[in-house]
Amino acid sequence: MTAASRSPSGASTSEASQRSRLVLGNWKMHGNLAENAALLEALRTGAAQPLTAEIGVCVPFPYLAQAQSALQGSPISWGAQDLSTQEKGAYTGEVAGAMLADFGCRWVLVGHSERRSLHGETDALVADKAKAALAAGLTPVVCVGETLDEREAGSTLAVIERQLGPVLALGAPAVGRMVLAYEPVWAIGTGRTATPEQAQEVHAAIRQALRQLGAEQVQVLYGGSVKAASAASLFAMPDIDGGLVGGASLVAEEFLRIAAA
Repeated sequence: MTAASRSPSGASTSEASQRSRLVLGNWKMHGNLAENAALLEALRTGAAQPLTAEIGVCVPFPYLAQAQSALQGSPISWGAQDLSTQEKGAYTGEVAGAMLADFGCRWVLVGHSERRSLHGETDALVADKAKAALAAGLTPVVCVGETLDEREAGSTLAVIERQLGPVLALGAPAVGRMVLAYEPVWAIGTGRTATPEQAQEVHAAIRQALRQLGAEQVQVLYGGSVKAASAASLFAMPDIDGGLVGGASLVAEEFLRIAAA
């Protein structure tokens, strides 16, 4: 392997140029049939123009069929926000990866901070969900991030290392089929956004861990109150490959402007 120049963060400029850009929307628990129809149509129309990034939306389970119907044949992909570790069985309320694949899903979020905090999902469970997603032919988007207390205590990188540990333990072939997303919990839905430099510091550490594993080409997204106004400066960082967008993904014009950044 030939030597590649590196930015001050340690990122290889050749690595960064080889990674494609990705912007995913996370609708969370929002939407209804009428609102979704208007949003999906606006996204489909807007995506008819050339975009520099691949875009997708992760929608609530009841609206997967609507997303599939509206977006099929467009450049926009779609996915879900969670899945079960189980393939089938007596698991009332759970949704299997194969079910998501039935609706043409490409993506599924795993380990979002709201799942970790509200449902007690552990790092090991997140890795199991990522493994289940891969087995169903889906691309898991594995979310990690620290709370405000953890950041103020100076333990951000230790938290990220702990959260990623069971996922990276699955090995390079598995991790190479994933997407990672750094979402500082203190910036999700708060209107606060990590500065480009704060985000890059964590992304660089994640990239180094991926490089050591032999999976340096994995896309690493930033999430946390991403807006069109902040997207360009965030995406200019060498180890940030795009965004996982929350509230702004519910407004077609704003979401497309983020993707265009």
